[in-house]
Amino acid sequence: MTELGKIDRSFFDAYIQPNLGAEREDVTLWPDHGVDFGAIDVDGTAVVMATDPVFIMPSLGMERAAWFAFHILMSDVAISGLPPSHLSIDFNLPPDITDEAFETVWTTMDAEATELGVSVVTGHTARYEGCNYPMVGGGTTIAVGDHDDVIRPDGARVGDRLVITNGPAIEATGLLSIQFETLMREELDDATVDRANERFYDMSPVHDALTAANAGPVTAMHDATECGVYGGLYEFARAAGVGLDVDRSAIPVAPGVEETCAFFDIDPWSAISEGTLIASVRPEGVDDVLDALEAEDIPAAVVGSVVEGSGVVVDGEPIDHPEKDPFWAAMAEYAAKQEGSDE
Repeated sequence: MTELGKIDRSFFDAYIQPNLGAEREDVTLWPDHGVDFGAIDVDGTAVVMATDPVFIMPSLGMERAAWFAFHILMSDVAISGLPPSHLSIDFNLPPDITDEAFETVWTTMDAEATELGVSVVTGHTARYEGCNYPMVGGGTTIAVGDHDDVIRPDGARVGDRLVITNGPAIEATGLLSIQFETLMREELDDATVDRANERFYDMSPVHDALTAANAGPVTAMHDATECGVYGGLYEFARAAGVGLDVDRSAIPVAPGVEETCAFFDIDPWSAISEGTLIASVRPEGVDDVLDALEAEDIPAAVVGSVVEGSGVVVDGEPIDHPEKDPFWAAMAEYAAKQEGSDE
């Protein structure tokens, strides 16, 4: 098991996958490592669902923290191509959270849910000793629709074009540059730090995924979260049992990313990147998908193809899953530095 962050494939295969409860016939998509959502059939209707932590970082400001927490909960279901519709949420809050702080969190989530058409249908809210930020609960998001409209994570086919939005290290850049903004401004110019801060509101693939799904024949989608673009590509290929041939120079790199990753000495290609969508698209529809994304001001490009075989080849060289995301160590290291500078 990895020290921090999500469990790795070997842990999942050894402990999780063999123990998934009853084998019900209504389950149409079972859990697998790197797969974003599950699905069941209810009287001919697809019900897609995904569960994630409620991740709140007060240092971002409660409004921004709540926005990000909400979109984390929405993102894995949106990758199915069905719009999120219902939310069950559990808050296990630290004792010191004030009523006013929680009000900001909840009203922000309510506004985002209303905009997306998501109804909160059940939940649990309490303060408990031993609960601490940023993991303060969990939530399950649901989407309902036709089975034919579900974009399965294993749907990529040989000959598909590979499309990536936003580029690497979006989440790492957005979070680190805000969390340690003062330290960055001591060494980098203000314009660079400002550009890095702007990546914060790119940290949601929800709009990207729904835009792409509505535009053309998308065969599979995946959100490049922990272990970043390289981890996401590897999981994408493994889920469909295909190979990927990737041109790294074609992948968009957002302003502020390279400078932020250099400052924190992390590899942008293996750093957490919530907000980066990886999608396979049939060749005849790829221009429509790119045009739709461009119309929504979402940076995107064709970066390669789905090929026969297995694994990921980047610029002619095979890559392995990074296994360890550098974001968590950087967060811990610079939190200690920031604490030291404040004393």
